[in-house]
Amino acid sequence: MATDIVAQLADSLAKTGVEDGELSYKGQGRKLDDAQSVEEIVKEIQDFEGLQALRLEGNTVGVEAAKAIAKALETKSEFKRCYWSDMFTGRLRSEIPPSLNSLGDALMLAGARLTVLDLSDNAFGPDGVKGIENLLKSTACYTLQELRLNNCGMGIGGGKILAASLIQCHKKSSADGAPLSLKVFVAGRNRLENDGATALAQAFQLMGSLEEVHMPQNGINHPGVTALATAVQHNPQLRILNLNDNTFTERGAIAMAQGLKHLRSIQVINFGDCLVRPEGAIAIAESVSEGIPILKELNLSFCEITEEAALAVAHAVKDKVQLEKLDLNGTKLQGSCCSSHICLFMRLSTFSCQSCVVVSLTFYSFPCQLSTPVSAPRPPDVSSFLSFPSPDKLLKLGARRALLIEQQVDVTDAAKTAEAFLKIASVYKDENNDVKDAVLDSIDALLKKAFSTPSFQGYSFVSSLLVLLGLLKSEDKVKPVLVVPGHLHTLEHVVRQDYFPKENVAVLEAFLSRNNKTLESCGNARNGLQSTLQRVRF
Repeated sequence: MATDIVAQLADSLAKTGVEDGELSYKGQGRKLDDAQSVEEIVKEIQDFEGLQALRLEGNTVGVEAAKAIAKALETKSEFKRCYWSDMFTGRLRSEIPPSLNSLGDALMLAGARLTVLDLSDNAFGPDGVKGIENLLKSTACYTLQELRLNNCGMGIGGGKILAASLIQCHKKSSADGAPLSLKVFVAGRNRLENDGATALAQAFQLMGSLEEVHMPQNGINHPGVTALATAVQHNPQLRILNLNDNTFTERGAIAMAQGLKHLRSIQVINFGDCLVRPEGAIAIAESVSEGIPILKELNLSFCEITEEAALAVAHAVKDKVQLEKLDLNGTKLQGSCCSSHICLFMRLSTFSCQSCVVVSLTFYSFPCQLSTPVSAPRPPDVSSFLSFPSPDKLLKLGARRALLIEQQVDVTDAAKTAEAFLKIASVYKDENNDVKDAVLDSIDALLKKAFSTPSFQGYSFVSSLLVLLGLLKSEDKVKPVLVVPGHLHTLEHVVRQDYFPKENVAVLEAFLSRNNKTLESCGNARNGLQSTLQRVRF
């Protein structure tokens, strides 16, 4: 009998992945639409004494299912950790806020004291942030230590709501004598831009407790970077600062260099692909040299820095005994001969060998006065642009960008073509003619090739586009993108072109005419597209 009980317990533990008060359904791919579909989960939550963590990653949770799970959480006063990333795959964006509201209300009712809230990879946009706004302001989050919202498409509006909620939480918790002391903040790939970053910087400065900040690929320029630089000065325990693939320029880099001087605990600095340029790199090198005693990693790759700046950086880190990695890929050399490459590598290696540092280097080359043949420049990185689109990356592809993109995308695959379309269109800037022209030229080249390819299925392309825009449900696990005005402006251009079949115009008009909240944030662009569709259909 005892053996049977132990076996049952072991089976239960294996099934749910229990560890340290944790109930896990991670990666099970369950489609949880209603209360009936979560009966088993609800019962296990109810029966779990001392529940502290619930993992729902890799499942898809509907509104009614979320309500049922929330009801079960209402009595779990010891609850601390929410691992709820990637749990709305295939759901309409309008479904996500009520689901989050239900779950948040339950945690507040239970009297939970959260330490971890992870909602990454849910693409819920600004409305999703509203869904956790009350929770973030409540006593449940006074004890929050980790907030992970990577790849949620918050946008500027969502960033501002989030910042205001954190500020309110800090003020209320301070009044209770235990101020919010957030340690880990993750919000990469959210299109926060300058205004969103500046708002969050105010919250960071107020809290002063951060140990890790990860905000890569957010379209932040020097005003936002400068605000963050001021904020980090007030977080002396900061260990990791990752702002990869934002656009510092010299102004932002110099401001950030000043902020780094106050960070004695910093261990990892990732400013790769941030366009710090030589002046910015030298300023950062000076800050590193003057302080930062326990630096382990420094990434200034593909920042358009020169040989002189690279050497200044290497000299700055030569006495950092804990340094493990220095990344200066993409350094620009003034000489094109092989001896210049070898000389710089050996000089950098001389600095690094004292502490066995891994030095990562590739080079851009520029003509020198010698007659040595010029080495080939680093080819434009189309795959990098399509993986993480930005206006700067598109422009850097140069005059051949349309051809390069056309060659990169498999136009025989309608779904991949639709994905590429939305990635390119996402960087459209109506106020920037260079970017706008680059987007439209690239799109025209791509779709002309696609629609002229005999095996290309135009209706499949339109269907995939509608699914990705959140206008059409899919049985497959296809996650809609965060719709931005650029998507609709670019589509408006496309439907006017001769290569775009008129029968597809009628399909688009039918779906755009529906009252769908997905496009509410793009009102003007949506209206313009609808008007154009009506005109070109006849």
